[in-house]
Amino acid sequence: MMNRERYFAGQRYDDMVGAARKLVELWTLTRRRATVDDAAVAAVESTGTALHLVVLSEDWCIDAASSIPFIDALAERASNLDLRILDRDTNLDLIDAHLTNGTSRSIPVVIIYDDEFVERGWWGPRPAELQALVQGEWASLDATERVAHERRWYVKDRGVSSVREIVALIERAAGAA
Repeated sequence: MMNRERYFAGQRYDDMVGAARKLVELWTLTRRRATVDDAAVAAVESTGTALHLVVLSEDWCIDAASSIPFIDALAERASNLDLRILDRDTNLDLIDAHLTNGTSRSIPVVIIYDDEFVERGWWGPRPAELQALVQGEWASLDATERVAHERRWYVKDRGVSSVREIVALIERAAGAA
């Protein structure tokens, strides 16, 4: 169960990266290069609804380090969003309520809450197009080769898919609030 105290105990992006032990360079460089177009920010702000984004993650997760920097950039620019990061492994109740395909504790997971900390939707662990490739065409690849394909996909996408999907989720969440 999410509440105000638990939410604000979460880390801001820079604090999480500062405490990270793995993939620090990827987290740092991706965030430094992360841009979000004005239309995405305007779409979020036009909802007029204050929302809280909780990211369940771990520092070793390449998918998180490739998408969360862009979502943080959106939250930083949109005046009605706030973002906190919680460790998946110490928040099992939250991850177990947001399993990928009902079975996997895949990360990252972004959960959207309103001002009363009522859940309004969730996203994860990666953009739909990439998830389809990972579960389909790339499923038979060994882990090293699959990760290389994923990295190329993320570099080419530049966070556009992650932000687009999060904005759509925010618009739906605001409509339900």
